[in-house]
Amino acid sequence: MIFNKNIFDHKNNYTIGVEEEYMICEPFSGNLVNKADEILNYANSKLKKRLSYELICSEIESNTSICFNSIEAIEEIAYLRSKLKEIGNKLDFRIGISGTHPTAKPMNQKFVNTDGYNWVANQLNYYAKNNITFALHVHIAVPNPELSIRAVNGLRRWIPPLLALSTNSPFFNGMQTGMRSSRTFQFGSFPRTNIPEKFDSYDHFLSIVNSFLNTKTIEKPRQIWWKIRPHLDYGTIEFRMIDVQRSLKKTHMFIALFQALTHQTIEDSLNDNLNENLSLELLNDGLWKASRFNFNALLTDCSDNEELKMKSFINKMMNYCKESLAYFNNQHIIDDVNHILINGTECDEQIEIFKNNDMNTLKKFLMNNVTYEYK
Repeated sequence: MIFNKNIFDHKNNYTIGVEEEYMICEPFSGNLVNKADEILNYANSKLKKRLSYELICSEIESNTSICFNSIEAIEEIAYLRSKLKEIGNKLDFRIGISGTHPTAKPMNQKFVNTDGYNWVANQLNYYAKNNITFALHVHIAVPNPELSIRAVNGLRRWIPPLLALSTNSPFFNGMQTGMRSSRTFQFGSFPRTNIPEKFDSYDHFLSIVNSFLNTKTIEKPRQIWWKIRPHLDYGTIEFRMIDVQRSLKKTHMFIALFQALTHQTIEDSLNDNLNENLSLELLNDGLWKASRFNFNALLTDCSDNEELKMKSFINKMMNYCKESLAYFNNQHIIDDVNHILINGTECDEQIEIFKNNDMNTLKKFLMNNVTYEYK
């Protein structure tokens, strides 16, 4: 397949697009309900452009337009959440937010009936129904195809600390799993959800994509679900490794982080100061530690082989991108990161609610504590 390199010819670089995945819940119990079809049929033509299916009928995705800065992006997300809240009042549902639904049974899930999702269902069968997961995906526009590859190579370094800050899925199928991001494990049963290898060039990357297409591994490039990927439709780098957040403040924090890390990584690449040769074994160990343990977990920064605690790795990441955060007027989000390091992630909120109450209370919490205004 021939891909158009002109998709990277952006009028403005480092613009933003955001996708959020929501649980569609019965308003009183918090159980999942299959209402994606109803929602999309009800939405007017303008709103429908900003909503889309996911794999199962009890999930709906919002996606922003191209946003010029993180504030514009978070305000649009707040608007889309609010529109879904309005539709929910009409169609008798509420959105809930968690990386996984805590009690939903895979056997009860109904697949969305589209060609693309029918392909996924046929490929994955049982494991597709286990994918009751909800993520936050962020696109950052980058200047050209070669830089997109070099940046993805270097940005892999930060996958463990980014996931660690976002963990929000300690429960699955009625059980406390012992994981902080059960979503990572559930979605990780799919092929091509791994951390990608280092690519030597844009052509090397395209050769892998074309091999997948030629051998019918995939039908389209977007069926490559790596933790981070160059996006061949939008000319962006897409960050795909984190759990979705109830808090708009935390969501904004991640958007600003992704933008700043991309900017700093590209600056390093242009200055021949970017380490792209990262150990996949150490990256995967970091991914495991982020999914399973708290900020005291010991891991290795595979860029310089420093052994350090996750908390220190997060602080190292913040120091790395602080100038780029300032460039985009987002240096204040350092306080939001520090707040999480002190008080814990949304995973810790869930565990605390369940510990002091029960699963029914937790499911209501996941609806009641969705924020709809960015302050």
